[in-house]
Amino acid sequence: MDAFYAAVEQAAKPSLRGKPVIVGGLGPRGVVATASYEARAFGVHSAMPMAQARRLCPNAAYLTPRFGLYRRVSEVVMGLLCELSPLVEPLSLDEAFVDLQAGGAAGEAGRWSADAARAVGERLRRDIRAATGLSGSVGLAGSKMLAKIASEQAKPDGLVMIPPGTERALLAPMPVRTLPGVGPATAQTLRRAGIATVGEIAEAGEAELVRLLGRAHGGALYAMARGVDERPVVAERDAKSVSVEDTFDTDLTDRARIQAEIARLADRCVARLRAAGRSGRTVVVKIRSYDFSTLTRSETLRGPTDDPAVVREAAARLVAGVDTTAGVRLLGVGVSGLADFTQEDLFAQAGTRASGLLGAGRPPSPAGPAAAGGPAAGRETREVRNWLPGLDIRHARYGPGWVQGSGLGRVTVRFEQPGSPPGRVRTFTVDDPELEPSEPLPPWGGQASEPAIRPNVMSSSEAGAPEPGTPSP
Repeated sequence: MDAFYAAVEQAAKPSLRGKPVIVGGLGPRGVVATASYEARAFGVHSAMPMAQARRLCPNAAYLTPRFGLYRRVSEVVMGLLCELSPLVEPLSLDEAFVDLQAGGAAGEAGRWSADAARAVGERLRRDIRAATGLSGSVGLAGSKMLAKIASEQAKPDGLVMIPPGTERALLAPMPVRTLPGVGPATAQTLRRAGIATVGEIAEAGEAELVRLLGRAHGGALYAMARGVDERPVVAERDAKSVSVEDTFDTDLTDRARIQAEIARLADRCVARLRAAGRSGRTVVVKIRSYDFSTLTRSETLRGPTDDPAVVREAAARLVAGVDTTAGVRLLGVGVSGLADFTQEDLFAQAGTRASGLLGAGRPPSPAGPAAAGGPAAGRETREVRNWLPGLDIRHARYGPGWVQGSGLGRVTVRFEQPGSPPGRVRTFTVDDPELEPSEPLPPWGGQASEPAIRPNVMSSSEAGAPEPGTPSP
């Protein structure tokens, strides 16, 4: 998909079409998740610090990610891919490999002609646009590596095919970072040896690459430099862990605040674990200090669990053993050693309930005083009404819209929705009783709760690594 998050926002917000849009973490330490092509013209790109993006493109629309909506659109696209073949390997919400050979639609002798493959790619692009209103780019080739390279060359909104026999000529002038597995360290090692392009990797020979990089890495790199990539398309990958993490606008030094954040992250982690239908045996915490040094600590339980109290207690013990007085920039909680069943650790649960170690630091639950209308109710309401730019909103009189900005006790809302003309802007107090958060409408319009297509396919990031665009360095 082309500039996926930004493209979804432009399709859902008519006033932003054709204008620079940047999606990501909006705090001082946020990073860019996706920039529209209009914003890329100013030099903005993914993973750039948001502060730098604001300097390069101050007049862009800066929006908070809406991952729930992006997943819904992704499910539609993945459903279209699954119609082509049972072997679909999602790389992220907006990208996947498809093994057309497994789709059973090849020509004579089970081989694809160039014209047939191109026709399938063009039809897929049309189907994606018809179903979502968005554009996608297609790369067609005989291997995963080459298909990925072709799809990058096809952007935006195009199709590129790499015919068999042309691979080495295409790869030769490309920089070494083009090949999978070549990161900054490997590229530096190759550069010191006078190797800067893929063609020079092939010319160096396998023996030299093995000497420089080791047998496994050097051999694989030599094969890829000659256009050989035997990696199969894998339809399902078993998640090894589930984790969440947050980067904070200012370093945390207060121990009670750190414990409260760990408890909150543990609850989020368990919610994601349960959504995936899994349990886990090992609890892991990640702590990044003010100076960017990062450490992890882990504890293995007596059996797999999906009990939030057990995970909270284990995470609290792990953090308690780390010196955080200098300041904490990032915290994360994860669960690994996943299983499809839960062995209740009754002793651990009993200990958690009896000790109440986290009681003072945990955020109020939905069933707490605020929900019951007690003294904290007003404070809880004000917290909920922290309107972030880009999020959906509904007014009792003016209908659906989205937050354009907020501050100084006021919130500015643009009232429009997918398929409507650009809407009017109105400003309200942040506690206006007629304003309420709303579920996002998909880019194709219709009801917020019903996607246009309901494919039987899960989003690729639901039970794995942190979602793209999370404001983390």
